[in-house]
Amino acid sequence: MKIGTLVVDDEPIARRAIVRLLRDDPDIELLGECGDGASAVEAIGHQSPTLVFLDIQMPAMSGMEVAATIGAERMPATVFVTAFEQYAVRAFEANAVDYLVKPFSRERFAATLRRVKTRLSAGEGSSAQILQALQALRQRDEHMQRIPVRIDEHIGFIDVDDIVWIKASGNTVQIHLADRVHEMRETMSALAARLDPRHFARVHRSAIINVRRVQAIHPWFNGYHVVTMDTGQKLRMSRYQHETFLRLVSTRGGKSAE
Repeated sequence: MKIGTLVVDDEPIARRAIVRLLRDDPDIELLGECGDGASAVEAIGHQSPTLVFLDIQMPAMSGMEVAATIGAERMPATVFVTAFEQYAVRAFEANAVDYLVKPFSRERFAATLRRVKTRLSAGEGSSAQILQALQALRQRDEHMQRIPVRIDEHIGFIDVDDIVWIKASGNTVQIHLADRVHEMRETMSALAARLDPRHFARVHRSAIINVRRVQAIHPWFNGYHVVTMDTGQKLRMSRYQHETFLRLVSTRGGKSAE
């Protein structure tokens, strides 16, 4: 039995490249192609393809929103197609979801298609993996990746990964990078709510740190600890932040001098 396949990509060149490669495969029955998410939802519902090549980055309705609308449990086997986006690729790999990074070679496409066929012939569903990958991507979208700050007379952006720590200063915060400090008008609580809690921790009412930039944690006195960042900056951790301390030790692989 042939594998009914649908191709979804808003870029005509990328879409045609996938279609051309699929037509060379005798096991594939090409059911159609879609240039946007809304038509993809309709086509999946009406044609019930066994396999979908689905572009993640589409205007109006992304591939992620297509999968969410159909429902991961009802999605056919899916190969996500994406321009290189490191976090998306990690999410796909972590959950054993097939993907193609544009531009892709004929060899890479063939390898992906072989893997899909093997899974289909073994009766391996991918709904759970798709659901887990989408949840990881949604978590990424819910948290800030860049922070706008004023630089001289214009607005620039800071990648959150570059932040070492953040200090509260009244109704403003000071964002400390390795080589400079930026100030923005924002309360500490509001900013903390927009940062990924897996990577940022509030160790004091006036300090948030980037967990990935922690070098060591040392006991101090009266239940306090001192956190040393990779820049050498030392920050006191409140004794009421015990859970934060345990998470930091776990994240840093036990780099505590306690």
